Amino acid sequence: MWYKINNIELSSKTILERRDFLLRLILIGFALGVILILIKWLFFDRGWVTTDNAFVSGNLININSDATGVIEQIFAEETQLVKKDDILVKLDGQRAAASLGQAEADLARAVRSVGALFASRRQVCQKINSRSANRERTRHDIVRFKNAVPSGAASPQQLQNSEDQLAAQEADIKEAKAELTAIEVRIAGRNRSNHPDIESSKSKFLDAYIETIRQNIRAPVAGYMAKRRVQVGQRIKPGDLVANIVPLDHLWVEANIWENRLEYVRPGQEVIIKPDIYGGKKVYHGRVDGLIPGTGSVFATLPPDNATGNFIRIVQRVPVRIALDRKELETDPLRPGLSTIASINVNEGVKSPNSAITTTSYEEYKTEIYKRDLLEAKVKADKIISDNLYKGKEDIDQICPTEIENK
Repeated sequence: MWYKINNIELSSKTILERRDFLLRLILIGFALGVILILIKWLFFDRGWVTTDNAFVSGNLININSDATGVIEQIFAEETQLVKKDDILVKLDGQRAAASLGQAEADLARAVRSVGALFASRRQVCQKINSRSANRERTRHDIVRFKNAVPSGAASPQQLQNSEDQLAAQEADIKEAKAELTAIEVRIAGRNRSNHPDIESSKSKFLDAYIETIRQNIRAPVAGYMAKRRVQVGQRIKPGDLVANIVPLDHLWVEANIWENRLEYVRPGQEVIIKPDIYGGKKVYHGRVDGLIPGTGSVFATLPPDNATGNFIRIVQRVPVRIALDRKELETDPLRPGLSTIASINVNEGVKSPNSAITTTSYEEYKTEIYKRDLLEAKVKADKIISDNLYKGKEDIDQICPTEIENK
């Protein structure tokens, strides 16, 4: 029997032969596909755990205000690279400057008041010495009068008056001693530069000085500005969020692995990451830094309560932190939040899943820019104290001379 197909006459035998040939090609292609999939599984997939539930993460550093004021100028905008200690926002510091001036005056006044207290101490010491000398003279007079009364050279009234005068002088000395004790209590163990009154005023000055410096909101670390939340003229207070800084030279991937595929995942294992931003063409090489100590659900705002009656068993995911190569990030930058495909080589690694190789040796984990504020404030305060200290030749800190004691 003959059939006409596309103006070509073919016999039934030829059609059957062509059909069998196509079927054989399909079967051979299917078999080859199965073999390739099997080979891929045997030599690659069997030793790897892969997930597309993986995202780029990084440190999103909040920049908060530490002072109160109205925003006067903004120096950095979103997407700009800022260096450590760069000024991001400047506040109107007029009130802070006024408070600083008041604190400076209070500190100077405290220094002079304490200096006057030490001077009063010396004055009381001299008063005791003077009264002690008068007392000794009266004692000598009494001795002479006692010897002169029997011969009539002195009257008994003179002797009585001298004895009464001695009693009054003894009382005056006790009064001066009590006054000295009151002063000693206020200055005991301190000198003119570290008296508690000075330290209290100095602390207030340091706080006012730091408040003034913090009118300039600075970047604690280097990175890129993101999410600026303030405008010129806006009044902010301590704790208000100004913006975020994102260091793009230190990023990692957070891969959420099914719990039933987590058995052989260990810190230190090799990881291959393919970000979606480059269409899977760019390959990044990383390592497992550690496993988060809990599934994602227990850290949720409303964690599940599996003891309730409507329990449904769901396969959980455990976040795995994967470090990225910094050199590869420099060549092909990434951003936090990007989707990736992460494949972990579970054939290697003998560490415990509870161990971790994560470090905090990166620059964004520390900053020293705020230490300088206190150091500058202390230098300024010490200068104010030095400028207001008594600089006379007389040493008003010397020990009070010992008075002549009764014998």
